[in-house]
Amino acid sequence: MSKHGRQAFNKRAGFQKPQEPTSGVSAALLKQGRRSGQLNLSSRELTTVPDAVWRINQDVPEEAKTVSLDNTEDRWWEQTDLTKLILASNKLQEISNDIRELGALTVLDVHDNVLTSLPGALGDLEQLQRFNASHNQLTCIPDSLWRVTSLTVLNLQHNQLTELPGGIGELRYLEELNLSNNKLQVISTSIGGLSRLRILNLSENKLTSIPYSCGMLKNVITMDLNNNQIEQIPEEVGRMSSLQQLYLRHNRLAHLPLLPDCTSIKELHVGNNRISEITAGHLEHLTSVSVLDLRDNKVKELPEKIILLQDLNRLDLSNNDLSTLPFKLGTLPLLKSLVLEGNPMRGIRRDIVRRGTVGLMKYLRDRIQEEPTESPNDTGAGDEIQSGIIGSTTTSSGKTLDYSQKKASSVPIDLWEPAQTNEVTVVNFSKNALTEVPENIILLSKSIQEVNLGFNKITMMPVEMQMMVKLTSLDLRCNALSNLPSEFSSMSEMRELIISSNRFKDLPDVVYTWSKLEVILVSENKITSIDVASLRKLPKLSSLDMTNNDIGEVPPELGLVESLRSLQLNGNRFRNPRPAVLNKGTVSLLAYLRDRIPT
Repeated sequence: MSKHGRQAFNKRAGFQKPQEPTSGVSAALLKQGRRSGQLNLSSRELTTVPDAVWRINQDVPEEAKTVSLDNTEDRWWEQTDLTKLILASNKLQEISNDIRELGALTVLDVHDNVLTSLPGALGDLEQLQRFNASHNQLTCIPDSLWRVTSLTVLNLQHNQLTELPGGIGELRYLEELNLSNNKLQVISTSIGGLSRLRILNLSENKLTSIPYSCGMLKNVITMDLNNNQIEQIPEEVGRMSSLQQLYLRHNRLAHLPLLPDCTSIKELHVGNNRISEITAGHLEHLTSVSVLDLRDNKVKELPEKIILLQDLNRLDLSNNDLSTLPFKLGTLPLLKSLVLEGNPMRGIRRDIVRRGTVGLMKYLRDRIQEEPTESPNDTGAGDEIQSGIIGSTTTSSGKTLDYSQKKASSVPIDLWEPAQTNEVTVVNFSKNALTEVPENIILLSKSIQEVNLGFNKITMMPVEMQMMVKLTSLDLRCNALSNLPSEFSSMSEMRELIISSNRFKDLPDVVYTWSKLEVILVSENKITSIDVASLRKLPKLSSLDMTNNDIGEVPPELGLVESLRSLQLNGNRFRNPRPAVLNKGTVSLLAYLRDRIPT
């Protein structure tokens, strides 16, 4: 019988053709798996795992039966034990106990199937290090899994689990544990035994509390408890000395957690809770925090002790009950993003709040300088430069040129000389009828840091603005712009760009050259796609608003833009992610996208 006509007998499946030993898994694929030690069977519509997979290192390979002494190309005898098996994105309802035949496995990925249970034979995989069974329909975890003490990564997110048994504490080498998007109500106190754990994700469950033993997790860097029903954080959590990110959004907390020993914490997210008061005692342990998310709470007052947070970079206070802010907040040296939308600000004028972070911070600092510094004989009637008044409304430091809300088609020429002499840093020409950028603005290029040209009729930005190398904030909302000059790449200090309500079909290429950019607001345009590769060139990007555009698809890789703290995508034509996912917040949305990145 010829080589191509020969058939192999399998005691389980009878005679089969060697080219296709089983549906969806070719002989060539098995051959490659024996050579490399890795077998990827993802997205093949498999309803069961072929027996040939379990016996890949036991059965005599077909190529061994036809090998010639004169041709050693196949070298079948040099096969490698299978160490990595990927069965993701199929239609598997069960995994056979025959998996014990693959005792050398270090990686097993069965995510995105319809599994309702796991085989007890998992406990025989003594070398398994990474196990992913996420996006299935598991209701329980077999006790045998706790025997696999070699595990370093365990991912069981998006299942139907209701409890985390005590056996979890046996996985003493575990470094990452993801149990998000289940129905967990109870977490065993034995979780405190995971001494090497670095990442713990228990978000999107039904937890009302977490065990005090979490305080023993001295190596945990990130703990995500978003979207639960937790009312109080145990004091012991404050002993997690390596903690850097703590996510507690969408819970029922009435107070900030006390974190006395968490000296490394960088991010604290407690938005969407019931916090009404922030005390100095809560803040004094957060001196290393760079991101503090307090949005959607009931905070009525921010204490003066906020000044203790010298490393604070982003503060989100949106949708609270604040009526004013402590002036010393303006002196925080690293604060680049201050979000206040949705507060009944009575102590600070609305137009000042709308200036953005840079303008608001300057306003707060200037108010500190104003406090009782006037002499009894000061009538306040000095000339424009001495009093700092340039235009109709400015800060008292004389660093702002404000000629906004005039409905003017040009800027009076007599404003430019005093503005240049006084080295203004902020220019506000918003809410006028300008059809082009005033050419004299170039006179301020040596000092200008913030420009607001919003709510005009500007169609083109002048190339000459490339001279504004100190510019950090550019507000161009509500104009008729469709592009920005590539020469603007010289603006290397740019941190905030607002181009909402214009005619952009893409984010201008020059934007991706601004490595310090933190905020991009580009809602209400005609953008059709998201360039993830270019966005990842912006390592400090924390806020991206692309609502109400024409985006047809959201690339899963967008979830890899780890710097994002606020991502807004509502009002586009894509169908996935669904609105329910978008409304869960940025952290959940990014996690959702990452989960859908092809393996």
